[in-house]
Amino acid sequence: MTVELTGDQLMLAETELKRYFPHSLQDCDRFRDMLVFATDKDILKEMIRTSSVIDWTMFFCLGSSLTQLETMKSVASEKNVPFHTLALCHNMILEDATKLPHIDSTGISVSSLDESHIDLVCQTWKFGRNEGARRMIHNMIANFPSCCVLSADGKPVTWILTYTSCAIGMLYTLPEHRGKGYARVVVNIIARRNHALGFPVFGFVEEENEVSYRLFKSMGFTEDPSHMTAWFGFNNL
Repeated sequence: MTVELTGDQLMLAETELKRYFPHSLQDCDRFRDMLVFATDKDILKEMIRTSSVIDWTMFFCLGSSLTQLETMKSVASEKNVPFHTLALCHNMILEDATKLPHIDSTGISVSSLDESHIDLVCQTWKFGRNEGARRMIHNMIANFPSCCVLSADGKPVTWILTYTSCAIGMLYTLPEHRGKGYARVVVNIIARRNHALGFPVFGFVEEENEVSYRLFKSMGFTEDPSHMTAWFGFNNL
């Protein structure tokens, strides 16, 4: 059953979700952009099991706290669908935007991504090789803040996007342009831009991505070490 909230109810929901930040960052996500949050794991399990939105015959992924691993396994077993962990991530949060360092971007051409860049982002994102991911990236570029550094011929060489959950991510620099500080430039700009829009400034960094982890830490982002997010895949890619 789908219920549309009133304006007052939406404001109350926003207040309650902020109380549980960062645990409420993203308890359920997939390429069709469904978000769910529950403080009771039994309620969360029941929502996932019985939701009319999830098609258990197709591939999809759920993003949740790592503490929900057994819940995800249990539901997958009950539905008799293949299950595997896609990624394990640090939750990086910028609590105070004033902690962002000043970065001199003089001489660097900075812009936003547009729809002509969708294929480029898809080709460099490890989950971007299917039509569902392409639609998701199209939506992100068309409707949410992004930032990129352009080469002399006007092509993106470094970029970062904003997910529908307001998390920043898909940070990437083409190999031949690495080591020039471009990633710091786009993270700084997108963080300031999203903060100015009233968005919480946060992102997910995969556990093995030490370069990005050190970058975010050096820019004032912190994490709750007891709360990591995992993405779980159901059915086959």
